[in-house]
Amino acid sequence: MKNTKSIIPVAALAVAALFTSCSDNSAPVGEPKVVEIHASDNMKFDVTEIQVKPGQPVKVTLKNIGTMPKESMGHNFVVLTTGVDMTEFLTAAATQARNAYVPPQFASKVLAHTKLLGPGESDTVTFTAPKTPGKYDFLCSFPGHAPAGMKGFLIVN
Repeated sequence: MKNTKSIIPVAALAVAALFTSCSDNSAPVGEPKVVEIHASDNMKFDVTEIQVKPGQPVKVTLKNIGTMPKESMGHNFVVLTTGVDMTEFLTAAATQARNAYVPPQFASKVLAHTKLLGPGESDTVTFTAPKTPGKYDFLCSFPGHAPAGMKGFLIVN
């Protein structure tokens, strides 16, 4: 008769190792956080804080509910990585109308952004929240809008 007592713990460890190795730590965590933000001619977002878990999928829809033309009152939604000097970013953005006011030299510092929206337009951006907990700035990078208060925080915790 074979000794099956020593085989059972080994088999249990092998099954546990199989399930552990199948998990992908880089995959997004949990259900997506879905957020709709309205932007209007008063240069404010109606949502200024978005709470998410580290690595959680995020889907943000920005709707421009204003009436002024895009050339004078366009809106976008830009999420920055930590450590970005907002003044430096906005100074560079001010000359980037052709790039929806998202300066290419900051591409590695932008987690996500929508296109620039005129009245009645909307755009959706989907991204994965950073794995590092913290506060991440989001803003409208159209000249003058963020300093007027069109900004908020993506809070990862």
